[in-house]
Amino acid sequence: MASSDRDGPEARLRAMEEAVERIGTSSDEGTIWRELTGFLLRGPCDAAVVELTGGARGGRSGRVAAAGDTALLDPPDGAAPSAYVIPVPLAGRGEAYGRLLVARADSPFSADGTATLHFAARLACAHVGHARRLAATEKIALDLQRALVAEPGRPHPNLEVASRYLPLGSRALVGGDWFETVRLHFGRTLLVVGDVMGHGLEAAVDMNAYRSTLREVASTDLAPHRVLRQLDALSAAEDDRRPATCLIVRVDPARGTAAYASAGHLPPAVFTADRPGQLLDVPVGPPLGTGFGGYEAVALPFTADQTILLYTDGLVERRGEDIDTSLARLAALRMTAGCGVPDVVDAVCAGLDARHAEDDVAVLAARLRLRPPQEGATG
Repeated sequence: MASSDRDGPEARLRAMEEAVERIGTSSDEGTIWRELTGFLLRGPCDAAVVELTGGARGGRSGRVAAAGDTALLDPPDGAAPSAYVIPVPLAGRGEAYGRLLVARADSPFSADGTATLHFAARLACAHVGHARRLAATEKIALDLQRALVAEPGRPHPNLEVASRYLPLGSRALVGGDWFETVRLHFGRTLLVVGDVMGHGLEAAVDMNAYRSTLREVASTDLAPHRVLRQLDALSAAEDDRRPATCLIVRVDPARGTAAYASAGHLPPAVFTADRPGQLLDVPVGPPLGTGFGGYEAVALPFTADQTILLYTDGLVERRGEDIDTSLARLAALRMTAGCGVPDVVDAVCAGLDARHAEDDVAVLAARLRLRPPQEGATG
């Protein structure tokens, strides 16, 4: 580009308008720096590099983006620079990121060209600052959720449990998926999986509130549908509480039964070795937090050769696909004889490609563990 084409007030105005369009199209910091150097190469510069100084908040250091003939910026040892080089500090909101080095081979930078450089640098720094703050918020939410769902509570020894939580991507906003187990009297265990609507830190906080309330309500040893009723009423009283779906199963090994109740949640599945899975017909009430109530429970046989699977919608739902088709894919899975409960979780996640799901995934599986009656039937 000729010098006259990239200097002057008109060129400066055009460049600033283009910078706004081309820099900051992503929340990924590396992409933003590359957009900065790429933009400058199209306009006032023949070479541009971004060098970060790292630090506790930045993490990265060294040259992270480059465009153009970078040899203009790195003359051989002892050689005089063959180009006009300008360093531009990269900083914003009191934080120094590093520096931008730019070069022109044919002529010095004009005042307008220099102003364009500083504008583009400030714009990139503003986007990087936003990206870092967003990443910090996401990390808080993800750490909170991982801490809360890393392991469910302790079930009774007569029940073997395995779980899995898979967040969507490495930096995506987390949702409100969670699971829990609660020990009840007489050897019974409550299995719970839920999903707060929405994503981000607020959803994770609401998820924690639902989980804490569940533990309190479950301690009264109510039937599953009455637990949902209490959760719904208490949550509806909180004006800012987000609605959530929830599925509760009360396992009673002594009677060989499991009682199910659902608040807008997808049906549980049961797997028996060398057979396709079975989706259970559970009465579905409204999501928690609506205040509508109206929950019912159904008790079904639960034998030692069966594995109950509870999950959130991220496991099965796929964009553009009917939910019945998605659920049929889950039910078509077969478990081999002799596989343990963790193996069932592995097989389900692998069979439905859960690591590439379009939403967070939470899975909780349980199977009766055969023990002498005097050890498994106590509270």
